Amino acid sequence: MTALSVIVPFYNERESLPELVRRLYEALEDRRLRGLLGEGSGFEVIMVDDGSTDGSSALVREMIAGRPEIRLVSFRRNYGKTAALSAGFRAASGEVVITIDADLQDDPGEFAALVAKLREGYDLVSGWKQERQDPLSKTLPSKLFNLTTRLFSGIPLHDFNCGLKAYRRELAASLDLRGEMHRYIPVLAQWNGYRVAEIPVRHHPRRFGKSKFGTARFFTGLFDFLSVMFITRYLRSPMHFFGMAGLSSFAAGLGISLWVTVDKLMNHRPVSNRPILFLGILLIILGVQFVSTGLLGEMLSSRPSRSAGFAVRETANLGDEVARRLEE
Repeated sequence: MTALSVIVPFYNERESLPELVRRLYEALEDRRLRGLLGEGSGFEVIMVDDGSTDGSSALVREMIAGRPEIRLVSFRRNYGKTAALSAGFRAASGEVVITIDADLQDDPGEFAALVAKLREGYDLVSGWKQERQDPLSKTLPSKLFNLTTRLFSGIPLHDFNCGLKAYRRELAASLDLRGEMHRYIPVLAQWNGYRVAEIPVRHHPRRFGKSKFGTARFFTGLFDFLSVMFITRYLRSPMHFFGMAGLSSFAAGLGISLWVTVDKLMNHRPVSNRPILFLGILLIILGVQFVSTGLLGEMLSSRPSRSAGFAVRETANLGDEVARRLEE
């Protein structure tokens, strides 16, 4: 029985991988963690290569020979962390799933604490990099991101985007991620009725390479934030959002048009040169379009999609059933 699946998404982290795997195995053999999982329980380490070009996949294949618990999923190109996590969740077979970044900044020694918190009845336990070892250019935007997400979502977490998280299998298998929504997994989880918690975790300075996330992440993060806020409130009832906007716009446009018409009849004022008439017509048209969009959204929401938008180049040390699941 596989009690624990560890998912490691990586992109051009060849220098970090040997040390990371050594630390992972030390943590996975920890007596406290083994006691929480149950003696004799197995584990697996799922390495997801997000289209690396530095030979990272070849290095992982070499590691598999001496460590049969390692599995490899390799993408044809770089799709992003969300797709890598989605592939890892699909491939995982453990009752508990832990995600960790490959840059050696997250500490595998926190696995036992994460699982212990999970055993208290939570479905997702997220790490909190309380003393983050990153430059101000990363920590300041992160604080702003977390503050904004906390205010709008109502979830009292300090670090939504920490790569170190523990999940129950049921939750991990239910996640339908796209874009860059890995940042908002706690929001999506709590919206679906799962219990979410947070614990402080150690964080280390980056030893090799550099961060793979540039300034573009601020814009993609904003768009995904708007998407998540819409999904968590109106995914199953998009007409509640678009319908209200449509009715408001239509009512305002109709009111303006009626006022212009009455003014014409009562005061004999011309309407052909009055810009407010065109505003009323525009609002009526927008109202109809909003309602139409809501109806289309209602139809689309009844057809859930589990496509994460990635293509797998190769797998290693995975069963045939798991490999087929990744290719669906």
